[in-house]
Amino acid sequence: MSLFGRFSFAVRSWVNALLNRASDPAAELDYSYEQLLDELQRVNRAIADITTQKKRLELHRERLRANVEKHDEQVRQAIRQDRDDLARRALEKKHVNTDQVADLDEQIARLQATQDQMIDRKTELRGQIEGFRTQKEMLKARHDAAQASARAAEAFTGVGGEMANINRTIERATERTEQMEARAAALEELEATGALDNILDEGDEIERELERLSTEQRVEQELEEMKTRVGREPEQTTDLEATSD
Repeated sequence: MSLFGRFSFAVRSWVNALLNRASDPAAELDYSYEQLLDELQRVNRAIADITTQKKRLELHRERLRANVEKHDEQVRQAIRQDRDDLARRALEKKHVNTDQVADLDEQIARLQATQDQMIDRKTELRGQIEGFRTQKEMLKARHDAAQASARAAEAFTGVGGEMANINRTIERATERTEQMEARAAALEELEATGALDNILDEGDEIERELERLSTEQRVEQELEEMKTRVGREPEQTTDLEATSD
């Protein structure tokens, strides 16, 4: 069953109460249409927020990648000057940045998937709004025609007034049902937002300690490999300063 169909089933239990409320059906239809357009704008803003968040993470990821390259060069310089202590420090920073880049890759991928899903649902919502607009105009025309017919019939029969009331009651019930169905469709679109996962969750103390040990092992291993590749060169006259983030 479609979204409109499910909501229509629930609305039918409220029809009796709706029938007892005086209203202007045409004005209510127009108001409902404006509400749907407002809902569409809120969906657009939500998509824009996700896009902005994704862009911010992408820029941060690029800065971290630049840091990885910088620390790599620092390791080479430290090895050439026989400064293993500086090389280890640079490698530690490099691996911290590398892990952060991996975390950001996952977060950006999830944001992209959410953005794509919301864009698809926005397209679906736009179609539903257009369908409601067409139905709204049709119901307004039918309502006007029913009123005209009722007034003509009322001039020729004493029971015409009662029949006209019945016709208007049916029109109001139909229009209010369409209004509630359309609003339910719009509200469902907003459920796709939700809270963003924390991108820098570092885990508990045990996990952090295991990560530190793993990083130290990788640093030592990579240091030995780079020392083998670079070799020992004569000591440089220029002092090397390790930079920090």
